[in-house]
Amino acid sequence: MAETATERREIDPDLLKKLAFQVWTYKKGEMVSAMLHIGDQLGLFAALSETQPASSHDVAEATGLAERLVREWLYGVAAAGLVAHDDSAFSLSPEAEALLVDEEGSLHFAMGAFRGGLGDQVLDLILDSFRTGIGMTYEQQGPRAAAGLARTTGPFSRQNLTSVILGGLDGVVAKLERGAKVLDVGCGAGVSACLIAQKWPNTEVVGFDPSAIAVQQAQERAEDAGLENTTFVEAGAADVPATGDFDLALTFDCLHDMPRPDDALDAIRAALDADGTLLIKDIRSKGDFKLDQRNPMLAMFYGFSITSCLQSALSEPGGMGLGTLGLYPDKAREMTAAAGFTRFTEHDFNDAANLYYEVRP
Repeated sequence: MAETATERREIDPDLLKKLAFQVWTYKKGEMVSAMLHIGDQLGLFAALSETQPASSHDVAEATGLAERLVREWLYGVAAAGLVAHDDSAFSLSPEAEALLVDEEGSLHFAMGAFRGGLGDQVLDLILDSFRTGIGMTYEQQGPRAAAGLARTTGPFSRQNLTSVILGGLDGVVAKLERGAKVLDVGCGAGVSACLIAQKWPNTEVVGFDPSAIAVQQAQERAEDAGLENTTFVEAGAADVPATGDFDLALTFDCLHDMPRPDDALDAIRAALDADGTLLIKDIRSKGDFKLDQRNPMLAMFYGFSITSCLQSALSEPGGMGLGTLGLYPDKAREMTAAAGFTRFTEHDFNDAANLYYEVRP
């Protein structure tokens, strides 16, 4: 009988225990993630914030939910260190409220990232991608993907996009104030497009996204805000018309998701005015695994890549497959130069996850 892997090499029992603890810690994270999603979707964190210090009966009454399940959930998030527990009362610290409740006012609001798991259908598509080399499209990832990304990026965008970020670009705000044409490529659920349209009503914003789900969410967002200066188009980046009259183009957290980001940059270059600006927002990365290992969230980014970003980037035969960490500064500079851009400025706007590249013809 053939030897097993553990029989072929001697095992250090202490290292085994350490690694086992690490693996089960990741499983704990999966379970806590589920409890976070439940608390967000059912309004449990919000109810606790409004009624604290509160018993499980108080929270159950405030939400109209079953007390026994609410009690188990409260003890679970308390065990995770997210909720404080004193005798039979539960409460949220101000810091926990900023993370878990304050979607409009807190830069650190995190709940959009917790979406209740991937689901069997998506997991099967991921497994198939390993067998075929063809990933699932953003559309196949379902409505949670677009909505979750919009909620995750929304707080930073609401507080910084129209002031700090666009204000940090050469001459862009002056154009927007006069009335400009803005192209949002990979617009997703329309967070950035609607913020710009609200801030500068004389400016016209056109969003392109290949996902019908995302475009519908963007249109609903614009309608809810009463905006008449936005248009959203269900189409890929390569389909952007070569009008040569856009003053500003955005690609926010999406170039690395595209099967052909080179074609997207070519199309954007042809759509921009000769004095236009392309603003690229993409994940912080050095392009060197050893250097990137300094980031304590690196494994999470690779997880995002395997389950979402790289999937989309390989969803067509011949896709470049950049993945979440694939558009590091040197790569962005190289690709924009190949598309005919001649000026490249890297900006750090204190966005923990992203860098910004100001690119001009």
